[in-house]
Amino acid sequence: MYHIAIVEDEKECSRQIQDFMEQYQKEKSIPLKVSVFFDGTGLLANYQPVYDLILLDIEMPGINGMDTAVRIREMDTEVALMFITNLAGYAIRGYEVGALDFVTKPISYSQFAMRLTRCFRRLNKRKSQEILLSCPDGVKKLDISQIYYVEVQNRILHYYTSQGEYSLRGTIQSLEESLPAASFAKCNRWYIVNLKPT
Repeated sequence: MYHIAIVEDEKECSRQIQDFMEQYQKEKSIPLKVSVFFDGTGLLANYQPVYDLILLDIEMPGINGMDTAVRIREMDTEVALMFITNLAGYAIRGYEVGALDFVTKPISYSQFAMRLTRCFRRLNKRKSQEILLSCPDGVKKLDISQIYYVEVQNRILHYYTSQGEYSLRGTIQSLEESLPAASFAKCNRWYIVNLKPT
């Protein structure tokens, strides 16, 4: 399942994008979870890196889409960003924040579907290499190549990574199922080791 955020202040345009998402989901049989925000402030409040794709209108009252994207990048370097705009001149600035693509207004379904398909192809490659950790201080998106090894003690999984140590409740069996067998090996009942760490 892909978790997508739509950030669009114009209610009519937001509804159109939601309708396009529903149509795309039915046509492609891709499960989508869509969250809707009407400004950048709503998205940024208590932001957690749980989104796969954020569709951002550039021109919004308060904090605009470009400034919202800059703040998102400070908290989440991995999420795909796609801008919605009627001003093509913003395209260059969008690449500064690693925007994946742009959709120009007025939005047609064929243009939107083509860009979504291209985006999901890229996300598929990336998604298989990431796991989400539900830590006490929030959700952490972790590239599996950053994991050195995982140790289990009293039903607590301790992830030792290049980003630090994370501890959360879980079982070694569920962890094994979420990691690619070609990259990880279970040494014994208490340890899983990354065979290809970065």
